[in-house]
Amino acid sequence: MKSVKLLIVMLLVSVGTLAFGQNTISLQSADLRVSGTSTLHDWEMKSSKASGSLKGNVSSTSVSSISDINVKMPIKTLKSGKSGMDSKAYDAMKADKFSNATFELTSAKKSGNGWLLNGYFTLAGKKKSVSLKVSETTSSGVVTLKGSYPFKLSEYGVKPPTAMFGSIKTGNDVKISFTVKFK
Repeated sequence: MKSVKLLIVMLLVSVGTLAFGQNTISLQSADLRVSGTSTLHDWEMKSSKASGSLKGNVSSTSVSSISDINVKMPIKTLKSGKSGMDSKAYDAMKADKFSNATFELTSAKKSGNGWLLNGYFTLAGKKKSVSLKVSETTSSGVVTLKGSYPFKLSEYGVKPPTAMFGSIKTGNDVKISFTVKFK
């Protein structure tokens, strides 16, 4: 009787592994850039600090399905090279209250050499539904996703920062460009 129970358990585990052969891989590196304009010049802030994971059917050379992605970036890791600008940006994004920008996947659909990722992007405490077209390359078990997300700061309740008593104004349109690697 013990051997029958053991056999049943082993069969259930093997069938479960075949049916749900998904694995979770961790975010290894990130290149995140936020860019925009102002009345004075174009600007860019960069961060390489993020955490997260990707769950799907992943082999060493391909991804056949994605069931979950989450990425979290601490706002105060964004740097422009100008501390005054950084400080104004952190204030505008309410970084003391909402310390992270996040992306949470709701669905993924293969599209050519990439994916259409639907999910929620949260910034300054405001969560919005987004659709992202990303390219995907997989080599030696490293999954690289690359894309961008243009949006208006005001959609997230962020008032574009100003300087010099309002004579220098940041534009409302910004773009996040990203390359994230999971392994």
